[in-house]
Amino acid sequence: MDEVRIDKWLWAVRIFKTRTVASEACKKGRVIIGDVAVKPSRNIRVGDIIEVRKPPVTFSFKVLDLTDKRMGAAKVPQFMENVTSPDQYELLELNKISGFVDRQRGTGRPTKKERRHLEQFTDSFDFDNFDWED
Repeated sequence: MDEVRIDKWLWAVRIFKTRTVASEACKKGRVIIGDVAVKPSRNIRVGDIIEVRKPPVTFSFKVLDLTDKRMGAAKVPQFMENVTSPDQYELLELNKISGFVDRQRGTGRPTKKERRHLEQFTDSFDFDNFDWED
């Protein structure tokens, strides 16, 4: 096997849950090879570096081997190497920590735990001595 479609490979190595989701990510310009957004039908080769944007992080993967058959998670390291930079993981960690502040639209009301964190955060400000007119 010399070449495989990018959407099949992304699905096979478990970066996306379904091939449809992988294909949609390509169509939306979230899959990049060599600073160029690729279409789902783009063929990849061994050695390609694939960048996948899953906001707020951009993951980078090096293709070690090709496959178009979905596999178990234990076999994935034989087919790809994660070369994502550490600063992207720091960005992900910061996003997890501040998850209740940047709330996605449609995620519903805050949970009881999130409400407590919000109350702790707002209680730390002294609104009585705050200059509102600047």
